[in-house]
Amino acid sequence: MFLAVISLLCLFLFPMWRITLLAPQYPQGVTMYIHINKIAGDSPGTLQNVNILNHYVGMKFIEPESIPELKYFPYIILGLSFLGLIAAAINKSGFYFAWCVLLVALSVAGIYDFYLWEYDYGHDLAANAPIKIPGASFQPPVFGVKQIINFTAISYPALGGIFAGLAIPFAFMAGWIKQKST
Repeated sequence: MFLAVISLLCLFLFPMWRITLLAPQYPQGVTMYIHINKIAGDSPGTLQNVNILNHYVGMKFIEPESIPELKYFPYIILGLSFLGLIAAAINKSGFYFAWCVLLVALSVAGIYDFYLWEYDYGHDLAANAPIKIPGASFQPPVFGVKQIINFTAISYPALGGIFAGLAIPFAFMAGWIKQKST
């Protein structure tokens, strides 16, 4: 269970998600990293470059300070970690499984929220955009690769997201081991 909590806390050290845009004008790609409290890039001007590209098709600017999830998500992770430590102190399989279910439920809710956020950015386009493509949307995938006009968008969990995902089987294994030992 301690491994599960430590894995979850890795979100404070590493980004949870990575979105890369590849295009002829960006052969090396433009990569954004989504952390639990900020959005950064692989270079200092990444977010500015993405916002410039977004402007041409009428997408809103990505302004991390206006995204409420980046403000409260660290508290959710700290609360979950605290509950995980309580489950470890109680040391009963039911508490391990309950924590695991809670983590899965919050993860699903978080990914759904991320989908809605991407949907809004990719579909709510300004009417006065310099480039208009009827019927086009510019939503990157939550998981996977998607062609968006001349861009290839690649979206997957980053190292922090992978560690957080490992918290689920670690907690499940803790519950299973405890259940088998009693």
